[in-house]
Amino acid sequence: MRDKDQETSEGLNQIFEIINAKGDVGEINEILKNGSADDEQENSVPNS
Repeated sequence: MRDKDQETSEGLNQIFEIINAKGDVGEINEILKNGSADDEQENSVPNS
């Protein structure tokens, strides 16, 4: 359950970062790029 809570927290943090970017396209693209990299890394790690 801890992994699900961590995933939810990271998702909410990303939403707040996007809101705080206030339309700065470069910053929004960077946030989305970082989120995609996190997703790819998460999917490449085998479950223990």
